[in-house]
Formats: sequence, C-alpha cells, structure tokens
Amino acid sequence: MAQSAEHVLDHLELFRGPEYQQMLDKKKMFEDPREPAEVERIKEWTKTPEYREKNFAREALTINPAKACQPLGAVFASVGFEGTLPFVHGSQGCVAYYRSHLSRHFKEPCSCVSSSMTEDAAVFGGLNNMIDGLANSYNMYKPKMIAVSTTCMAEVIGDDLNAFIKTSKEKGSVPAEFDVPFAHTPAFVGSHVTGYDNALKGILEHFWDGKAGTVPKLERRPNQAINIIGGFDGYTVGNLREIRRILELMGIQHTILADNSEVFDTPTDGEFRMYDGGTTLEDAANAVHAKATISMQEWCTEKTLQFVAEHGQDVLSFNYPIGISATDDLLVALSRIGGKDIPEQLARERGRLVDAIADSSAHIHGKKFAIYGDPDLCYGVAAFLLELGAEPTHVLSTNGNKAWQTKMAALLASSPFGQSCQVYPGRDLWHLRSLLFTEPVDFLIGNTYGKYLERDTGTPLIRIGFPVFDRHHHHRSPVWGYQGGLNVLVKILDKIFDEIDKKTNLLGKTDYSFDIIR
Repeated sequence: MAQSAEHVLDHLELFRGPEYQQMLDKKKMFEDPREPAEVERIKEWTKTPEYREKNFAREALTINPAKACQPLGAVFASVGFEGTLPFVHGSQGCVAYYRSHLSRHFKEPCSCVSSSMTEDAAVFGGLNNMIDGLANSYNMYKPKMIAVSTTCMAEVIGDDLNAFIKTSKEKGSVPAEFDVPFAHTPAFVGSHVTGYDNALKGILEHFWDGKAGTVPKLERRPNQAINIIGGFDGYTVGNLREIRRILELMGIQHTILADNSEVFDTPTDGEFRMYDGGTTLEDAANAVHAKATISMQEWCTEKTLQFVAEHGQDVLSFNYPIGISATDDLLVALSRIGGKDIPEQLARERGRLVDAIADSSAHIHGKKFAIYGDPDLCYGVAAFLLELGAEPTHVLSTNGNKAWQTKMAALLASSPFGQSCQVYPGRDLWHLRSLLFTEPVDFLIGNTYGKYLERDTGTPLIRIGFPVFDRHHHHRSPVWGYQGGLNVLVKILDKIFDEIDKKTNLLGKTDYSFDIIR
C-alpha cells in the first residue's frame, strides 16, 4: 500500500495510487457500465433545452433539494435556550444526521438525544421510549429544559407528544414542574425553516400559555422591550452578535429569542460546555411582556409571529437584511419601535459601505447571478445584488412558496437590474443545472452543494447559506447589517477577481490582464 507512517498521504493523493486506481477500475465491472461514447452523448443531451423541458415537467421526483427536514430546524431553535437539550422522538439515525449536519457547518459539537425508536416502537407506539428517554436525559445530562420534536416515524404512527410527556411525568421520568415544551415536526412535509418555526412557537406556547402543567398562563404586562428572532441561519454566530451590537449602540432594551450564537462558538479552554449561552428561561417567559417582536426572517417565523400577535404585541419581519436599503429599513423600524435615535456610529458604517460599493461597482455592474437557498436568504441576497448593479437571473428556493414568489417578483420588478430574472419556488438543484446550461450566468450563490454545479457547469460558486461544509469559519462573520453587507461584498469581489486571474494567467498569451492592481 502507498500509505506509510513515515509519510502519511492525504486522501486526495492516496487514492491516485496505482492500487486504488486498479480497485476502482474493477469496481466499474459491477456497475452495469455503458460505452464511454454513449455516456458522453447522454451527458451532452442533458445540457440542451429539450432536456430542460423534460426536467421541468417532472412531478414525482426530487433530485438534490436545496432544503433539509423539519427536525433539523427544531434542534437548531432548541439549543438557543439556556441549558436546553433537544430531544427528538424518533430513530437514532435521524438524530445523528441533525447533529452531524450542524457540527459539520459550525465545527462545533451539537448536543441532541433520541428516543431511539426501532421496529417495535413503529408497531406499538413510542410511549415507552419517551418514558425511558426523558428519564435518561434528565438524569444523565442535567438540562434545565428538554425540548421535544418528532421525526417521520413518530408522525406516521401518530404518537401524541402532549399525552406522552404527561404520562412520562406521571411515571416520574422528570419532575412535574420540569419544562418539556414540544412541537410536532413531521419531516415529510415542510423543511428545516418550518421545523424552526414550529419548535420556537411550541417553546413560547409552553411559557406564555401555561403549558408547563403547573404554571398558569402569564398575564401580559407591556413594557418597552423588543424581542428579536434570528430564524434558521447558518451565520447565527456572527449575525446575532451583530444585531446585539446594533441594539446596544441604540440603547434598546431587548431579548433575543433562541439565541444559539454561543453554543455554536464555544472556546477551547479545557472545559466542555454542553450548554452555553442561550436565552434564559426566565427571559423566554418574560418575552410575552415586550411591546414588539421583530423577526429577521419572515418565512422562518410565520406561525410564531402569528402566535405573538395574538398575545397583543406588534410584529414585524424582514427578509435577511443584507446591504444598505435592508439595513436602513431595519434601523428605522428599531428606532421607531424602540424610541431611540440611530447613532452616528451606525451612520458612519453606512457611509463606509456606500463608499466600498462605489469603489468596486465597475467590477460587479452587469454581472449575472443565480441564487439558491432558503426563501429569506434568496430575497436578501437578490436585494443586495440589485443595489450593486448586478443582475439576478435565476432565483430558486426549494422551500419557497407562491407568496414568496410574488414578493420576489415585486422586488425584481422594482429595479432595472431585475427585469430578466425568473423565480423558481419548489424547484431543486437538478432544475438549476438545466438553467445554468441553457441560460448561463457569471456566478452562482448558495451553499456547499453547489460545488457540484460549479464543477459540472463551470459556473463559479460563491458560498453563502447553509450548510457550508467545505470552507471553515464563515459563520463567525455577520452578513446582516452594514458590516455584514461589506463582508458579502468582499466575498463576491474576491470570487470575481479570482476568476479574472484564472483566465488571464497564461504566460505571454493572456497575462496582459494578469494585473497587480484591480
């Protein structure tokens, strides 16, 4: 074998060795191979308008959707509360996926437990799994709260979380007064943003409506505070810290609900923190008294905001506020609701972003972009591109709906740079592949899964979204606000300049544009 202890090869070199190449060639014998010429013919045909028409006509098949399932969002929301252990009623394999998905993006451990349902529970129900699971979780991991959600298995057989939790408390799994909020999050409908919404609403219901069993419904006593909800966000570490900085600069009393910025950015100092930071349970309960709740992501919090509004608060939502106009709107709203002036420091930050855009506009103007991801992220990125003079051409959101499509269309119609853009709700990345071949663009914006589209279509990928597995620490920097807009601008420009350098680096042929100064 090529590997040795004296010189350890990385896998990208190891698998190029002759023994591995021989093994891979033998493997092909069992894969029903076709002639290379036929493979090439079919591959080229899938790039044509004829194939695109057939691709967009499919109904019963989804290929590489740009979304995940509900319980992932529920886990993400749950860890945003002090000392909270997410408990997913379902199989161990499902929970392993949620934990690994979050850990691979944030490069941090993500604590979450399962009721470990197997075949017998699928037939007879998972009550015993719930009774034992809550008892084990409470005694082993010492949480302050256990937030329960569900997977497909529990939903298909119709397990009743409310009844199961009551029975578990009666049998002594956890004390009667212990907080166990819950949400039904069937993975076969909706997406991770739906699961986030359901879980957050379930936690607020638990505290505000007396769902704890022994705690009566809270009587609202309005104060001057504002609740902030970040939504499901791969940049939660940087974004929530940026929002908190802005609120503190403005002197606005606030509570960030589901604040998971600390648990996904724990230090390495010799202490393991299973629970770190998070909205305190007291603050979660007292959030009912706030004068208003503001969501940074409309499509992540539809049910939650409706619930909050029913409790007498003003509600307001944004769509992933990146750049100048979106941040202007956010700050004006915070100033109006919070009764505070916008400080000079933020005005200067705005001016710096305007200056940066002016410095670089010649390189971005007229560039065509395809965007994919969650509905709010797509809207926020598209709005910023329009500010930059770029031209969004394809905007695709697998978990986007008709209302999102209508709002996107209105945004694009408001700018001369959005006139040629088409919006695609409910479509997947295989649809986007056809679009990139038949209506090419200059750049692609989305998560890590777009790297296969980059390789296949030659469209350079700018990684913005969730998950980003193959680049490290992007989540630590904000993309919201003026400072976040500057970070996104730099991401876009770096990719543009990298592509210019790639195309102008042949010595004596194209290097007349291999410039030191851009």
